[in-house]
Amino acid sequence: MKKVFIDGSAGTTGLRIRERLGEREDLTLLSLPDALRKDPAAKKEILKEADIAFLCLPDDAARETVALAEGTNVRIIDTSTAHRTSDGWTYGFAELGHRDAIKSARLVANPGCHASGFLALVAPLVAAGVLKADAALTCFSLTGYSGGGKKMIAEYDDESRDALLDAPRQYGLSQSHKH
Repeated sequence: MKKVFIDGSAGTTGLRIRERLGEREDLTLLSLPDALRKDPAAKKEILKEADIAFLCLPDDAARETVALAEGTNVRIIDTSTAHRTSDGWTYGFAELGHRDAIKSARLVANPGCHASGFLALVAPLVAAGVLKADAALTCFSLTGYSGGGKKMIAEYDDESRDALLDAPRQYGLSQSHKH
C-alpha cells in the first residue's frame, strides 16, 4: 500500500486532494499534527516514510520541503509555481506527451490552471502546423480567488475590509498571491 503525505493539507488545494485520495483503499494518507506541520524535523521524518508527497504550499515553503526531502526516495508532486521551469523537474502535463516522463519522474511540477487552459488549446495547433512554435501569442484569463488559500478567501470575504477601503477589493492586486 502506497503512503501519501500532503504537505499543506489545511489549504484549499490540499483539502481537495485529501478528500479525493481519502476515498481510496489502496493508499494510506500520512499526516502531521497541527503543532508539527511546519516543524522541519517532523516533516523530514514523514517524507522519509512517504512514497509520494503532494506539496500544496507557497513557493518558498515548497522549496524548503524539497530540500528536506533530499536523500529520500519520496516522489514529489509540487502544486506551487516554485519548480514549474526548474531543471530536473518534469512538467506534469500528460496531455502534451509527457505521460511516460511523469510516470518515471521523482519530481513533478504540476501545471497551473491558466497555463493548462492555454497550452491545451495552443499545443495541438502548433503540432498540426497551424501556428508557428515561435508565434507571439497573448492570453487573457479570469480566475476566482480559491488559489490564494483559506486565509485569502477569508480576507476577501471579510465585509469589514471592504467598508474600510470604501470600495470592493479586486482579486489579484495584492502582492501576497500570484497564480
